[in-house]
Amino acid sequence: MNRAFNRKKDKSWMHTPEALAKHYIAYNAKFLGNTEVEAPKGTEVVKDAVRKLKFQRHIKKSEGQKTPKVELQISIYGVKILDPKSKDVQHNCQLHRISFCADDKTDKRIFTFICKDSESNKHLCYVFDSEKCAEEITLTIGQAFDLAYKKFLESGGKDVETRKQIGGLQKRIQELETENAELKKQLHELEEQLMIAHVPPAGSISIRPQSMDMFDMVPFSPATPLVPTKTSNGCPPPPPTTLPPDIRKDLFGAEPFDPFTCGAADFPPDIQSQLDEMQEGFKMGLTLEGTIFSLDPLDSRC
Repeated sequence: MNRAFNRKKDKSWMHTPEALAKHYIAYNAKFLGNTEVEAPKGTEVVKDAVRKLKFQRHIKKSEGQKTPKVELQISIYGVKILDPKSKDVQHNCQLHRISFCADDKTDKRIFTFICKDSESNKHLCYVFDSEKCAEEITLTIGQAFDLAYKKFLESGGKDVETRKQIGGLQKRIQELETENAELKKQLHELEEQLMIAHVPPAGSISIRPQSMDMFDMVPFSPATPLVPTKTSNGCPPPPPTTLPPDIRKDLFGAEPFDPFTCGAADFPPDIQSQLDEMQEGFKMGLTLEGTIFSLDPLDSRC
């Protein structure tokens, strides 16, 4: 089976699954910023982004501006970038949108990742100075991605195609119910026209059998209660059982779908698009690499 996560060198995970699934791992770093890139993966892509953001940070430093500090909170739900004091969330990068991570294998400070923006759908490269923790942070993101991917498969991702088919069947059933209602309306109109055509002349006496429809059948009325008849042994039949209506369930008895809580569901378009996006992101996978970002004399400590 192809894994969604890969790294050129085998590294053992650093944290327990519970730490990333039920809580988060926090790191402090300096945030050099983010910039748009043309591709979701590639060492040269992130090198160009790092060079660009370092140059911009060098200009701001010459103007007396300090590199802002941030807190990174990493879990199976994503990477949050917060203000370390106010805890205000500046960026929230969902894991299935992160496609590439790289850390500086020389000085262990700079690390970066590429994430697809949820609003613009552009690929943005985020760059950080992590105080010698670049590789650890990169591996933590990789472990969180791996756990999130497995949880996605266990919960609902493996049933995506089946649920798409169920959604299509539900849509078709709704169409058939609409057509059926229209046919019933037309049938009722025909029955009324036939009854008008058979009205006897005034003053005449006509003995009519029980009202029949155009097919010589007794019209069925859902408002008319069915009277139970005795069985062959003379005992009255048991009363009909009524089942309590299932609230918030579709006609298949399915609950609303949450990709991280198991359960089938009817598939509204917005949920379907989110699931398709998650499936596409996890299928693309996350690549982690070690590289060298010390490319020019502007690589002074920010």
